[in-house]
Amino acid sequence: MKKLDFKDLLARYQSGERQFQGIIIEQADAFQCDLREIELSAAVIDNAYLPYGNLSRTNLQDLVVNQGNLCDAKLSNSNLTRVRLNGVNLSRADLRYSRLRQASLLRCNLSGADLTGADLTGADLSGADLTGAELLEVQLSGACLVGATLFRAGNVNLAEAKCDRSTILPDGHYYP
Repeated sequence: MKKLDFKDLLARYQSGERQFQGIIIEQADAFQCDLREIELSAAVIDNAYLPYGNLSRTNLQDLVVNQGNLCDAKLSNSNLTRVRLNGVNLSRADLRYSRLRQASLLRCNLSGADLTGADLTGADLSGADLTGAELLEVQLSGACLVGATLFRAGNVNLAEAKCDRSTILPDGHYYP
């Protein structure tokens, strides 16, 4: 894996480059950055501070973020398959219609996030805070929600959330 300075990534992005697969970024610090349609699959980002960033329609498959703040970020229609965002702040993030299949979102702050139509098949949301999150038409087949907080989450109808007998509910029981 090749290391890349985040300022260099931003400069290359602004000149039209979009392909940054398999890189390592040690410090990503940018308020309201615009990285729409970027390719960061299999990348590693340490200390990501990207609040209000626009990362919509991106490919972040297999991305690892070690410590991060992506509050109010736009990640709609993005591929986040198998991402590892453990403990990352995604409060009020726009994740509508994103693919989060087999994502690891352990202890993530997803309070107030919009997950409308998101595919969380096989995702691990253990200990995640989904307080006030919008969960309309979300796919939760095979997802693990053990210890997740769903207080005041909008449209939490597990029958409509496409759960099945492999979905583990916050209390540790399987969906009936």
